[in-house]
Amino acid sequence: MSAAIKGPRITGIRTFLMQAGPLGVSGWAADVRNSITTGTRNWLFVKVETEDGITGIGEGSGWPRVVEAAVRDLSSVVIGQDAFAIELMTQRMQVAMMGHGMSGVVGQGAIGAIDMALWDIKGKALGVPVWQLLGGRLRDRIRAYAHASTPDQARAAVAKGFRALKTGGVKNPVEKATAIREAVGDDIDIMIDAHGPPWLTAPDAIGICHALAPLAPLFVEEPLAPEDMEGYRRLRASTDVPLASGERHGGFQGIATLLHEGLVDVVQPDAGRCGGITGLRKIAIHAESRFATLAPHAGSLGPVAEYAALHVLAAVPNALILEKMDPDWDGRARCVTATPELRDGHLMIPEAPGLGIDIDEEFVALHPSIRNVGLPAGGWPEGTEAATLYAQPRHPRAPAFRGKR
Repeated sequence: MSAAIKGPRITGIRTFLMQAGPLGVSGWAADVRNSITTGTRNWLFVKVETEDGITGIGEGSGWPRVVEAAVRDLSSVVIGQDAFAIELMTQRMQVAMMGHGMSGVVGQGAIGAIDMALWDIKGKALGVPVWQLLGGRLRDRIRAYAHASTPDQARAAVAKGFRALKTGGVKNPVEKATAIREAVGDDIDIMIDAHGPPWLTAPDAIGICHALAPLAPLFVEEPLAPEDMEGYRRLRASTDVPLASGERHGGFQGIATLLHEGLVDVVQPDAGRCGGITGLRKIAIHAESRFATLAPHAGSLGPVAEYAALHVLAAVPNALILEKMDPDWDGRARCVTATPELRDGHLMIPEAPGLGIDIDEEFVALHPSIRNVGLPAGGWPEGTEAATLYAQPRHPRAPAFRGKR
C-alpha cells in the first residue's frame, strides 16, 4: 500500500464510563418499573488517539461496564495500526477474541466503540462527514419517533412536531395502543413495543398482533424473545402486521437469521452493540437485499452512538426512522459538544467533519458508574413476580387482546 494513502498510526485508546440519569418518558415502561428508567443506564465513550494528534470518539453499549474491560483488552491489537484501515481493524479484533467463543453484544460493543472512533478519525483527517465516506447522503434529515404511555403524552409529542410515536408494554398493550390511536388519529404512525420481561409466548404474540392489526401499526417491536426463532417463524406465518426486532443481537451475524428467513420487516440494530458503523452498514445492506428497512434502537444509548446512527441512516436507501428519547435526562446534552437538531419531527444530519460530536470529559468524570444491572418490576401476572420468569404466558389472557376495558 502506498504511504500516501495510509492513515496515521493509532497511539492510544482511552475509555470514559459514566452513569447516565433516568429516562424521561418511556412508552414501554409506564406500567413497568424498568431498570433503565430508574437508574442503571451507563454510557461508555471511547477515544482513539493517533500520532498526528487527531482523536476519534466512539461509544459501546451491550453492558457498558463490561464492554470497557473488553475495549482495554482489545487495545493491544489495535495500537500501532493504521487508523484508516477500518475493516482490517474489525477483522483483527474479531479474530483476537474468537478464543473466548462467539463475541455477543459485549464483544461487538467493544469492536463497535473503536470502529466508530476510527470512522470519526478518517472523516476529520479528510475533512468530510462520515456519511460522505459511506457513499454520500441520500437525505438531509431522518424521521424520528417519540415515546408515549398515555393519550396526554401522545398529544404532547405530536404538539412538539413528532409524527410517529411508540407505546406498548407487557400489560394490556392493545388497550394502550388503541387509546393512543384514538387520541392522535390516523395521520400519526404508531409502533408497539412488546418486549419482556416476561417475554410473550408464540400463541400470545400471535393473538396480540391480530388484535393490533386494525390500528395499522408501523411495526410491532420484539413480540418474542430474541432466542425464540421458532416462535418468530410461527408468528410470521400467522400475521401480516409489520414485525421489528434486532436490538439485542450482537453484530450482523446475530441479526442475519431474522433477515435471511424474512422473519422481520424492520431491523433494529443497536449502533453501540452491533459492531459500530461498519456493523450497522453491513446490516443495512443485508436488510436492503431482503426488502427490509432500518430503524436503529437508541433507548439506552448515549449521544455519540446516536450520531453514528444518523450518519448511516443518511447514506443507506432503506432508512425508515430513528428512536428519539424525548424528553431525556438533561445531562445528555451537557456531556457532549453537540446535539442533533430536531425539526418538525426529524433529526437533521450532521454536517461537520467526522461524526461531528465530542464529549465533555470533565462532565463525564462527575458522573462515575455506580451500577449497570437491575431488575424491572411490575410486568408479571399477579402473584408470579417473585419467580422473575424470562418468558411466561399471559393470564388472565383476555385483557391482553382487548382494546378497551
